[in-house]
Amino acid sequence: MAICELTGKRPVVKNLVSHSNIKTKKTAQPNVQKKRLFSQALGDLVTLRVATSAIRSLEHIGGLDRFILRQDESKMSARALEVKRRIVRKLNRKSAAKTAGKA
Repeated sequence: MAICELTGKRPVVKNLVSHSNIKTKKTAQPNVQKKRLFSQALGDLVTLRVATSAIRSLEHIGGLDRFILRQDESKMSARALEVKRRIVRKLNRKSAAKTAGKA
């Protein structure tokens, strides 16, 4: 089953309705691709299974870091949550180092 690790997008069941109004069940799979995404905060590539609609959103928002920090955690996979935690830790360390350098 194809599931996006960032948005939680998964297959949906829909009805194909013929001219004679006969309804036939069909599943529509999301377009999920295995992508290597660059995280500026980590300075590293992260491999995730992501829907193409999420890839467009990533580029529109301004990168993996900004997208993943705004995303709802209930929709994300365990691997994506681990990446988010790593990004948050790295950003906290950078901000702590900046404040320590100013004082």
